Amino acid sequence: MPQITVLPHKELCPNGARFDVEPGISICDALLQHDVEIEHACAQVCACSTCHVILREGFDSLEPADDMEEDMLDKAWGLEPVSRLSCQAVVANKNLVVEIPKYTINLAKE
Repeated sequence: MPQITVLPHKELCPNGARFDVEPGISICDALLQHDVEIEHACAQVCACSTCHVILREGFDSLEPADDMEEDMLDKAWGLEPVSRLSCQAVVANKNLVVEIPKYTINLAKE
């Protein structure tokens, strides 16, 4: 069973977290199920970039992002080559190390 390690985030996960997940779950759902309240303003339909995460380990185990996700990622704060929208990135069979960026762009909230 793969394991997700969440690096510390000042507001959402101050001490970091580590938990096992079933393959096939989105990173966003896995975080939410383990009380890491990542933003997901569009209800996980790939219409915003609020659930943006950076994969510090395990990026290559994920299916590639499609064009719609790539377009949304272009709007994310702190975009890196190993960035994904957590609502679209589905856990495979490798462990992941996830960093939640310091900021998010949430137009519905601002």
